[in-house]
Amino acid sequence: MERQTHIVTEPDFNYEGTYTYADYLQWTIEERLELIKGKIFRMSPGPNRAHQTISQRVNMRLLLSLQGKHCQVYTAPFDVRFTKKSKADKDITTVLQPDLCVVCDPSRLDDRGCIGAPDIVVEILSPGNNEKELRNKYEVYEEHGVKEYWIIHPDEKTFLRYTLDASGKYQPSRLMTSGDIVTTPIIPGFSMDLAEVFDEM
Repeated sequence: MERQTHIVTEPDFNYEGTYTYADYLQWTIEERLELIKGKIFRMSPGPNRAHQTISQRVNMRLLLSLQGKHCQVYTAPFDVRFTKKSKADKDITTVLQPDLCVVCDPSRLDDRGCIGAPDIVVEILSPGNNEKELRNKYEVYEEHGVKEYWIIHPDEKTFLRYTLDASGKYQPSRLMTSGDIVTTPIIPGFSMDLAEVFDEM
């Protein structure tokens, strides 16, 4: 079915309102938006060169490691819908677009993206959106059971991973940087040298 859209203008749309995925599907505006618990968050302007380069390098490492495996990696823009009450569009109030995400359960994928928690979410920080990534998204990913949340800081050339423990709470890794090697039990055989990720940044 062709997605029907309309240009959203006041009073149909304002940044103080509360919305659902059903509303989100109707919006056609130039800037990219995310929903967190019904509230609209503007995404930062188009990624700069460093952001794009790091995203491509991490994506390449993931793609190589996932060959022949059932997990798949997706890059933004790619809607991830987090559910509570039901999977109905009108009941979904959180829709995020991680820079990268790995999904190992094919039942969570449909033509519109991912419904439910990915196994790994990667956010590459950009100027102006750090607070959102570090606070709002952290809470969403932890609450909904994203097994690993990777945060990459291009300017500081650092990598931090939060891993969900048995109690459903995130435990942080040590802060890693160039020379450190990233592995994960979610993808056996995966290895990423951060020196290659941050080279010439």
